[in-house]
Amino acid sequence: MTAKATKQKQAKAALEPVGATRGAKSAAKPNGKAVSAPAEAEAGNDRSGGSRSVQRTCAILRLIGGAGEEGVTLVDVAAISELPKSSAHRYLQVLEAEHFIERDLNSSRYRLGLGFMSLQAGHTDRLIQRTRPYLARILDQFDETVNLGMLVGHQIVYLEILESPHAMRLAARKGDTEGIHATALGKVLAAKLPDRDVLQLLSRSGMPKHTDNTITTTVDYLAELERVREAGYAIDDRENEAEGRCVAVAVPGLATPIAISLSGVASRFSMEQAHEAANSLRIAAIEISGEDMPPLKRLRTRQRA
Repeated sequence: MTAKATKQKQAKAALEPVGATRGAKSAAKPNGKAVSAPAEAEAGNDRSGGSRSVQRTCAILRLIGGAGEEGVTLVDVAAISELPKSSAHRYLQVLEAEHFIERDLNSSRYRLGLGFMSLQAGHTDRLIQRTRPYLARILDQFDETVNLGMLVGHQIVYLEILESPHAMRLAARKGDTEGIHATALGKVLAAKLPDRDVLQLLSRSGMPKHTDNTITTTVDYLAELERVREAGYAIDDRENEAEGRCVAVAVPGLATPIAISLSGVASRFSMEQAHEAANSLRIAAIEISGEDMPPLKRLRTRQRA
């Protein structure tokens, strides 16, 4: 075999994915034991084998993460990783099994999964600690339940909840999830996204009717998001719970999509109070992030059938 042919063979071997065993041969070791050629390559030549696989995995995750809710196809992944589709699919299967990515069953496109939330557990804990004093201040001011929520995939996840002292109160549990269409937290964070991404989220979660006031069509929901973008805050007016009302403001300037909200029983927490509370939430959001945000405008009333 010529030197050129040898180099070509080595380069091809370096591009094989993790765990590839095609054409594996045994190699004798000083202790007399035999190991497979891929194992020997991993032990003695990791830079050309294992490191290449790690680089491909990182490239795949960057591609999927950068695509947001639109996701990417197997063809996209094969192109970025410079692998045949069958090999690229094996990478995706492993990442999906570990919950770092998820596959949309309808479109077969891949997006980041909930596994990344566990990787960011330390970051999330610090985020909760940072926001808790501001949440406590809002609780003291209004005596209603205060929430910290994050957009993860197509759902809102409650990271922290400080409950109202009232015997009758609205309060989710830490770690609970909600859809984006019927909650103030969901609306205010969805309003930060392009309509195309919002429609992708809704296609995955659906728009179930929780109360007579729940928005259940994409046309009405996108119109609601326009009002939210204009005002700078969102209100859930008995849309998720028949007796519940909630107002939310997104925290600006953070890579993590989070928002804070105040929720109470509608008979006690009026719409006028919700509008007033939005300004207090805005001040807290600015203090949490250190980033300024425009003054709020009064949220226009949604026309209902």
